[in-house]
Amino acid sequence: MITIQPKKGHLLIAEPAIIGDVSFNRSIILLADHNDEGSIGFILNKPLEYTINDLIPEVDAHFKVYNGGPVEQDNLYFIHQVPDLIPESIEISLGIYWGGDFNKVAELIANNKLNEKHIRFFLGYSGWDANQLNEELKSNSWIVTENVYKKSIIEKDYETFWKEKMMEFGGEYSIWSNAPEDPSFN
Repeated sequence: MITIQPKKGHLLIAEPAIIGDVSFNRSIILLADHNDEGSIGFILNKPLEYTINDLIPEVDAHFKVYNGGPVEQDNLYFIHQVPDLIPESIEISLGIYWGGDFNKVAELIANNKLNEKHIRFFLGYSGWDANQLNEELKSNSWIVTENVYKKSIIEKDYETFWKEKMMEFGGEYSIWSNAPEDPSFN
């Protein structure tokens, strides 16, 4: 499939060919940064069995925490759509921001001014060195697409997201949309 060049704010959709890759099988990644030095992104559709309260007991909320990727899985990251409420945020694109003042985030959650439609938490991130992502693109590991969902991507249903993208691509991808995640179950 012909894809566009990766850019900050674009999505990486895992090709069906990377079945068996523990970290990236059926992943959809939002690129938070992409430049000559490398790329950073967060897997949007791999929830963990934790909530933010499990990791930070002082935050009395049960927002899901997602596996952002295999790098620095002992660190918590977040993307959001409310930069006016969270100081020190970095714009990714299209109304989506990365990071900011976590103490302010905790305060906003405690005061019910922030909910799961505004923010998504991740343990770890996905990272690539300078040419690593380009090499993976050449080996057909990823499809690069624009983020047509803009800031509402935070609200996408993680359970059906990859399948929806396969159906959208059509052709041979449609077949993969109904295949079991583990081919041995077929």
